[in-house]
Amino acid sequence: MTIQPDDDIGRFDWAIKDLFNDAWRITLKNPAQAFFFLKAVRTQRRAARVRRYWSDKGVQVPAVMIISVTNRCNLQCVGCYARALHRNPASEMGEPELRKIIRDARALGVAIIFLAGGEPLIRSDVLKITGDFPDIIFPLFTNGVLLDDERFRILKRQKNVIPVLSLEGYQDETDDRRGNGVYERLRITIRKIKRLGIFWGISFTVTSLNFSLVVNEGYIKNLLVEGCRAFFFVEYVPVRDDTEGLVLTEEQKAQMVRLVNGFRSQIAGLFVMFPGDEEEYGGCLSAGRGFVHVNADGGLEPCPFAPYSDVSLKELTLKEALQSEFLKKIRDHHNELKETAGGCALWAKRDWVRTILP
Repeated sequence: MTIQPDDDIGRFDWAIKDLFNDAWRITLKNPAQAFFFLKAVRTQRRAARVRRYWSDKGVQVPAVMIISVTNRCNLQCVGCYARALHRNPASEMGEPELRKIIRDARALGVAIIFLAGGEPLIRSDVLKITGDFPDIIFPLFTNGVLLDDERFRILKRQKNVIPVLSLEGYQDETDDRRGNGVYERLRITIRKIKRLGIFWGISFTVTSLNFSLVVNEGYIKNLLVEGCRAFFFVEYVPVRDDTEGLVLTEEQKAQMVRLVNGFRSQIAGLFVMFPGDEEEYGGCLSAGRGFVHVNADGGLEPCPFAPYSDVSLKELTLKEALQSEFLKKIRDHHNELKETAGGCALWAKRDWVRTILP
């Protein structure tokens, strides 16, 4: 019998390994996909060993990196966090800077990099970059509107890129938040992805309004029939005072944990919650314990929902930036950062976060 590690980060690494083992099992009917995920399991094991090496040397390297590659977007979704930050598109990182960050991450043992925005596909170089790093898994969070035949052909070749489409539910829920006609565009995209046999997922921004729908077992099984195999449940974080009513209640959050854990044991799919039940891993996983965020300007931030940074990857290597005093202070207080109203402890305690900025 294999014994799970008894330290928090070891358990998180174990959960990632299990996730890729599940991906391998659910793709066995597609030999090419199954072979890719089998290789991915081995890559994740090697990456975990590299992270342990650096941890022993005093450098805390996360298993997951999130890069917001752009602040720009072709939609104007209600309650959009990225748009609420009002960042300047002119200061976005160029292709050489993005490539350097990914190279540094790979060398340190990061083998999963989430690509977000804005809308990542606004950048014409994104899929060119991912093609040069086939050993890294890139979940690509996209509204799906910019996916065209050329990009579909690229995604068919690049099995390391997993398109994750943003969906709020059915037509009313999706169009109310993302704009008229978006749901129908997504339906067309989903049919094309299924026909091409691309491994893909759905990202739900889970609010108090769509909660009952997106965690409904029948709804999830309908999406499985459509070909979806990965489901990301992202708790809504308020960006304005007038959107706090969209935040999940404590009862809803507890119910979501129970339901999603049930899906994992009963349904042939991958299920990820963010921030999820972080208490299992000793509290907040941000600031490099489990994940870290790079904003479109190159700032290294603890979390996408804590837009504060004291270091820039335009000036430092990733190894140097991960050792910042700001990130270290957050890691040192991880036990005090539990899930709170809004899903993200750092967002709820943003006043404290600001006080520890150098």
